[in-house]
Amino acid sequence: MTNTFRIAQAAGLLGVSDDTVRRWIDLGLLPTTGATPVEIPGAALAERAVALAAEPDDPTKVASSARNRFVGLVTRVQVDGVMAQVDLQCGPHRVVSLMSAEAACELALEPGSLAVASVKATVVTVEKPRS
Repeated sequence: MTNTFRIAQAAGLLGVSDDTVRRWIDLGLLPTTGATPVEIPGAALAERAVALAAEPDDPTKVASSARNRFVGLVTRVQVDGVMAQVDLQCGPHRVVSLMSAEAACELALEPGSLAVASVKATVVTVEKPRS
């Protein structure tokens, strides 16, 4: 079974308005199945999502084996004793890091700082809605 999405669903998944999705269809940036009501193939929607999520250049310019790197802006630094919580907004995603207060200070992290979050996880759960 091929997954398809209606305009409002596609807009919600991409974080844009229904009108933006309609414009992309009119411009040929998103194909439709030809069905009425309008449906967008899931594979095409996924491809558009990847293109929209293209990250800005990594400001550190370092080589790294980590593939899950997110460029963003620090939105909050909360220091409590020897530990700090640092929140980054990386596109539509909020990434939270717990680190030593010393590390946060050495990195001079403060709201508005450009930073890169590197994530290494041993468990990643993927869920799919039931059909």
